[in-house]
Amino acid sequence: MAEVTLDVIKTKLDEICEMLASEKDQTAEVPVIASKLGMDPTHVERLGKEMQSMGVVELIYPMNIMQKPHLKLKKKLEAEEVSEPDGKALETYRIEVNHVISCVSIMDVNKESRPFYYITSPVLGPYTKVFMEHVRDDLAKVITIQGEEISDSRRFGEVRDKFYSAAFNQLSEELPSLEEEKRKTLAGILLHRMYGLGDIEMLMADDWLEEVAVNGSSEPISVYHRKFGWMKTNFRLESEEEIYNYASQIGRKAGREISLLAPILDAHLSTGDRANATLFPISTSGNTITIRRFARNPWTLVDFIDKKMNTLSEEMAAFLWLCIQYEINMLVVGGTASGKTSTLNTLCALIPPSNRTVTIEDTRELSLPQYLKWNWVPLTTRNQNPEGQGRVSMLDLMMASLRMRPDRIIVGEVRRRREAEVLFEAMHTGHAVCSTMHADTASQVLRRLTHPPIELPLTELESLQLIVVQYRDRRKEIRRLYEISELVVSPVEAVVLNTLFKWKPRTDTFERVNDSSRILEDLNLHTGMNSKEITQNIKEKIEILEWMNASKIRSVDDVGAIVGLYYKDPNVVLKAAEKKLPLDKVL
Repeated sequence: MAEVTLDVIKTKLDEICEMLASEKDQTAEVPVIASKLGMDPTHVERLGKEMQSMGVVELIYPMNIMQKPHLKLKKKLEAEEVSEPDGKALETYRIEVNHVISCVSIMDVNKESRPFYYITSPVLGPYTKVFMEHVRDDLAKVITIQGEEISDSRRFGEVRDKFYSAAFNQLSEELPSLEEEKRKTLAGILLHRMYGLGDIEMLMADDWLEEVAVNGSSEPISVYHRKFGWMKTNFRLESEEEIYNYASQIGRKAGREISLLAPILDAHLSTGDRANATLFPISTSGNTITIRRFARNPWTLVDFIDKKMNTLSEEMAAFLWLCIQYEINMLVVGGTASGKTSTLNTLCALIPPSNRTVTIEDTRELSLPQYLKWNWVPLTTRNQNPEGQGRVSMLDLMMASLRMRPDRIIVGEVRRRREAEVLFEAMHTGHAVCSTMHADTASQVLRRLTHPPIELPLTELESLQLIVVQYRDRRKEIRRLYEISELVVSPVEAVVLNTLFKWKPRTDTFERVNDSSRILEDLNLHTGMNSKEITQNIKEKIEILEWMNASKIRSVDDVGAIVGLYYKDPNVVLKAAEKKLPLDKVL
């Protein structure tokens, strides 16, 4: 059995009602209650009026002015029962969001084939729980939020803080004797229920989760954990109506609508996470919500070379860094959930600050370091409205990006022929392009690009210089950079593949397969560096990466700051790496 501490939050409301329940006739004078609980009689009377409106107690004013007001308990409530799973804890950790702290236990539960995701959130006293519903109704009457405030993701923080402050102030007025930390927790719970997705907000705060799925009210919410895969949780939405309300809320915030006429919703949350919702009978088991949760602290190349992740070797990382620095066109490919976007994101953090960067995505997933944001234009597609109007496709954005004078064009994923044509046209006209595509190997990329439905001429592919292949082992749930291949222009076959690096599954190691010819030639042409200088540059980058890994310099902004400083004055960074200086001694 996992050892889990439940934080039970009781207020004076619970103390008053528990005292009344202990009395013989469940009645007590207000001054007596105040004396026993160390409260002001006026405050007890005020809470009595609140609880009377909730149908919990009756406040009795006697006809005799010599007698004092009485409180009589009308509805006895039982404390919430929490049933813990029978099994052992594989892993336990805490999460916090908006001052609400929960404990997560990954359990090996008897008679379950999969680990169980058990989350314990603060438990409210039974009378406090009813009171919270009363406060929520009051807040709904006084908080005014304009439609544009809800749908404008840039104002998400402002609106959230508005809700939280109003809830905290209301609780401070109603429960002045309650400890401040508990008031903050209650305000956070109210925020989740009024402006968020209820219990789902706690799941969204777990950085280990990639997916949160509601499969109807008859089934528990399921989650995809980066370490343990798919698991059931102990959370469940109570009704199909509740699921529909949350789906509608997601749609309103994204400026979209879900209804019986439009029963499928694709949108993204204010946090950038992607959401899909479907309504019964399209989803025959009930209404659904599926949220793809993107990492709040994106991985960097330093995380990838660390032995805990072992996604690629230091030499491969340094080589890719060199390619990004000097504008080599590349495709990052792989199967579903292989880590294509994560790899592309880590490479984008290596772009020189002198470049103007345009990113084009269906849903915002890429996160550039702070030093690049001043000249970064993030573009996202938009679906049509229920009337079939207002659609902005990836092709529209790609065409628009060419008029923005970009140095870099980063495209989330290429799926269609016209998109591929524009992408390769951008390469031909001198723009540095990175994108992703579904494919398992570099040779499969060539087949996909040259066969239907994309079917580009082989000669078009000459501007693509590098293919980076990501791989996911479905049994071990590990991700590795499977291969790096360059496209070499051949007078006979137009282009051929030259594999530079490859992962060896049996030993879980990386090896250099062949020396580069195309990349070295192109770097020599565009930078003037010879083979010896390029080799030395890669060695320097390996040294810097090893230093950052040893010094635990891992966040996007910290790694970005070091990379930016390296582009400005490489000697400063190289000396820091040589002396193994801490981050605060360098920046």
